Amino acid sequence: MPPSKSCECKAGSNRSSFVLIIALLSGLPAAGQSLSVLPVNILFTPGQKATSLTVTNQGKGETAIQIRAFAWSQQSGDDELSPSDTVVVSPPLASIAPGATQVVRLILRQPPRDREATYRILVDQIPPPAEAGIVRIVLRMSIPIFAEPTTRVVPHLQFHVERDGGSAFLVASNDGAHHEKIRDVALWTSDGHKLDTKSNASPYVLAGATRRWPIEAQGSLPAPSETLRLTAHADSGAIEQQVRVIAPQ
Repeated sequence: MPPSKSCECKAGSNRSSFVLIIALLSGLPAAGQSLSVLPVNILFTPGQKATSLTVTNQGKGETAIQIRAFAWSQQSGDDELSPSDTVVVSPPLASIAPGATQVVRLILRQPPRDREATYRILVDQIPPPAEAGIVRIVLRMSIPIFAEPTTRVVPHLQFHVERDGGSAFLVASNDGAHHEKIRDVALWTSDGHKLDTKSNASPYVLAGATRRWPIEAQGSLPAPSETLRLTAHADSGAIEQQVRVIAPQ
């Protein structure tokens, strides 16, 4: 089975394209495909039971795809996917001619009640039969799905910084009932020194979940009991607050 390339769709774009350019040290030619998907994230509004996803083959050859739905949670600060039949995908397999599109229907079998439900769709490219002297790399697209309950729900985030040995992490805990997406995160020391995080690589904090992002510091890390200034942008608005640095329990 050839290796796959996993791509995270970014909200805010009108279309997400996945074009693979490969340089192989072996010197063998590489064959890849170009796919695009619309929309780049999926929202089931309160009471909505069905929606659709469009996959376009922008490559020069026919390609086959497999589409699967998973429940999406964040346990111990990491994203986890588990098999679920709550979201039904139709068709689960498709072959797309060059320049053609495939509409994928998504059906929500069980609406959420008191808290937003989260899922992910994985769109995997199925590689064609092997050819001598050709290395084929396939694509994987991961599409977030958010299903809103009938009651109004909002996120509620609390932040702190944890020191763990020679490392430090920004920790966000969401005890609200709706996800939050955080980007452009920066921490500032009292003397104006900026500490960056890797939050943009995985910006979602799901309802009831806690996320940890490593802090990149040029020089010494913040000391326990120190107070830092946090700035960021979230879907709910700008964030600016003081955060404490604590030692792990």
